[in-house]
Amino acid sequence: MEIVLETGPIAQAAADALVFFEFEGLPSPIGGERYQALRDCGEICGKSGEITVLHHVPDFAATRVAIVGAGKAEKFDTAEMRKSVAIAVRHLKKASRKITLVLDRFAAPEFVSAAVEGALLGDFEPDHNKSERTLKPVERFALAVPDSGELAAALEKGRILGDAQNYAREVANEPPNKLTPLALADTARKMAAQYGLECDILEEPRMKELGMGALLGVAMGSDAPPALIVLHYKPAQASKSKAHLALIGKGVTFDTGGISIKPSDNMDKMKYDMAGGAAVLGAMQAIAQLKPHIPVTALIPTVENMPGSRAQRPGDIVKSMSGKTIEVLNTDAEGRLILADAMTYAKQLGCTHLVDAATLTGAVAVALGTINAGVFSNDESLQQRWLRAAKAEGEKMWAMPMDEEYRAMLKSDFADIPNISGARYGGAITAAMFLREFTDGTPWVHLDIAGTAWLDDAKPHMAKGPTGTPLRSFVNLAMTWHD
Repeated sequence: MEIVLETGPIAQAAADALVFFEFEGLPSPIGGERYQALRDCGEICGKSGEITVLHHVPDFAATRVAIVGAGKAEKFDTAEMRKSVAIAVRHLKKASRKITLVLDRFAAPEFVSAAVEGALLGDFEPDHNKSERTLKPVERFALAVPDSGELAAALEKGRILGDAQNYAREVANEPPNKLTPLALADTARKMAAQYGLECDILEEPRMKELGMGALLGVAMGSDAPPALIVLHYKPAQASKSKAHLALIGKGVTFDTGGISIKPSDNMDKMKYDMAGGAAVLGAMQAIAQLKPHIPVTALIPTVENMPGSRAQRPGDIVKSMSGKTIEVLNTDAEGRLILADAMTYAKQLGCTHLVDAATLTGAVAVALGTINAGVFSNDESLQQRWLRAAKAEGEKMWAMPMDEEYRAMLKSDFADIPNISGARYGGAITAAMFLREFTDGTPWVHLDIAGTAWLDDAKPHMAKGPTGTPLRSFVNLAMTWHD
């Protein structure tokens, strides 16, 4: 998609569709009897998500004029901008290859960036494996602004973030027969080479030397070898900060549940069990271009969890890289095992702050539905920093409790810790408490994105499938870091 700024007369904009925002209770953005009649009868009222398309409107060169409801002006922020533009693009792309958005008073850098992101996210279709595309992509997206001024940098930032999120969505949507752990590692290697990141792929022999028994135990049942993907971003100039941020993403390319096998219903969705890893990959693609002032290391432990003849069994005890022993009571609680070794390795690499994202538990979706991701932390300062980053990016998160009483629910008679609690309730919290054991006090935030990483049905602003969350928050955290 070509994305440009335009400063010429709006009436002369050569586009298939010209987009205006309509706000509740405010004067209309365009005139004309036909438009006013629609407004008077309540067919156009500015409600968020509403869209009305007028054809061959007098005094406009554009073939169509789209009126997009944006709600109340005082509540219109960058998240609403992103969503509103995505709705417009998804609605109009069926018949429009060239779209121009009129920004007017919202021609500020943060809104320009969000509008570009929205256009790219709305244009995305999960159909790259089809022999014929479902819908043709938009060819040109223009932002009509009074004065381009210094908005070019904001446009470029939006393009970087939108492209990165779509990259993460595309990776997460790959079928498991194509995206094996080593194929994911190769994908990461190619991205790193393209954007100037250092890349280190730890394969099975090296992980054995390091004692990553928790990660390797999960991989035992599959013929597909595991890997630990490590990407390094280093600032051009030595950072004055002592922080070294680790972004850790669960990378289970397919999860059958292992011997504790899952029900067959919806098992095809388990290709998305590496959505956390895909979001980390996309975040690193953006970070490499936006260049924060602190070093950032990404770690993606990637395995396939299968019930083969060599598969890990309930009752097995594995020794993690940290030295702690883990009793495997359920082989479907595999994500926390591979993350445990990745977190230990991150600390060994000198990372001072850890943030992980994982489609870890169904329990978090029971608690929060598909609206908010669960946030768990051992450090109030880092948690608040994370929540500010997420709020700024419009990615909904909810802080969950980590009371010490939950740790008492993780008891094993035979090892240091079991991989699941024996209790029925609080599964997302006890999973987080398990991970906390491997931080050794290093500031850490865990994001359980099982309810938010995938859309079962298309939304007006986004296609069915992977969402790319929490990529934007990852990037914001790195870009706004201060000691």
